[in-house]
Amino acid sequence: MSTSAPLLVEKTKLERPPLEIHRLGDRVLRQNAKRVARVDETIRGLAREMLQSMYTADGIGLAAPQVGIGKQMLVVDCALDDPSTPPLVLINPVIQAYSREVALGQEGCLSIPGVYMDVKRPQVVEVSYKDELGRPQRRRFSGLPARVIQHEMDHLNGVMFVDRVDDQLLLTEELSKYGFSVKSVRHLKA
Repeated sequence: MSTSAPLLVEKTKLERPPLEIHRLGDRVLRQNAKRVARVDETIRGLAREMLQSMYTADGIGLAAPQVGIGKQMLVVDCALDDPSTPPLVLINPVIQAYSREVALGQEGCLSIPGVYMDVKRPQVVEVSYKDELGRPQRRRFSGLPARVIQHEMDHLNGVMFVDRVDDQLLLTEELSKYGFSVKSVRHLKA
């Protein structure tokens, strides 16, 4: 049965989130996610649980690999304070176009709590994906939503934002301050 309503998930913290968020150093975060073959009630249920877990952790984005599920799926909500704005569910997302303009912006990650670092990313992206009902979508995102989507899409390829940080000295300092090993970082060349 298909409905046309967005996923109804309260933007509140739960005492116990339905899914456990893996942390930097866990192997599952470094694996490539597989495409979702069929968008069905199981996938919608996963999206609901991902949103509940994300809200409970005070996040604005979460990718399936972060909860140990190797599927190309992510949830994003940059309007946590607005219950009338539905979250985004992106299944099998593909970036079709990037802007030439890049911006340096601070990022954090639910898999690396406490660590916030500057990362350069394109300011605007055009993304094709399927929504939670399996309908093909193509949208342009700019600013914070564009950054969050790129950050979460990296997770689908086993890439974490710390891999994109240029200031290695500061990165090492921040990771060790929060008990993470710099050996878990795979520095990407720009």
